Amino acid sequence: MSASTLFLLLLVLLAIVGIYFVTIYNRLQSLRNGAEATLSQIRVAMKKRLDMIEQLVDSVRSYAKFEKETLEKITSLRTNLGSANPDDLARINGASKGLVGSILAVAESYPQLKTSEPVVATMNAIKDVEDEISRHRYTYNNIIQEFNTMLDTLPSSFIASSSGMHKKDYLNFEEDELRRAGYLTFDDGLEPRRPEAKWE
Repeated sequence: MSASTLFLLLLVLLAIVGIYFVTIYNRLQSLRNGAEATLSQIRVAMKKRLDMIEQLVDSVRSYAKFEKETLEKITSLRTNLGSANPDDLARINGASKGLVGSILAVAESYPQLKTSEPVVATMNAIKDVEDEISRHRYTYNNIIQEFNTMLDTLPSSFIASSSGMHKKDYLNFEEDELRRAGYLTFDDGLEPRRPEAKWE
């Protein structure tokens, strides 16, 4: 075999390796960008939910006086959403649900409030946003599963490590864990327990 033939074969081999490297790198980058985009959608949906919780508070406060810290907490949660990582989003999710549970517990004492059109409409909208958040979370976790699997397998793990890529955390909204941590104060389905928050 001539030197020119060997050189040509070497070039072809290098081209194949280069194309494979670029293909794997582009897939990893695409997954990483997809995960970030989905996290952004979750942040937007959570902000929408906090806005609706604030509307719910406005509907309730003509019947019951609540602590100023409720609105301050909504504002704080909304502010923290912009840079929230998956762990932060889990805490914000639990805290948001806790606020809804507390507000609904107050509504339990006022039958006319429970059937109020603005309250019912806002609660239905909040449930729709909950479904939206669940869908985005499912999509995010699927993307992260593929991304992390590629980082665990050869040869994509070499390409990822040489590019400075690291495994990402799943978006975990474990209800029992959140309830134990004190972020969740009501059962699934937005059904309130007796309020732990103080209402006047």
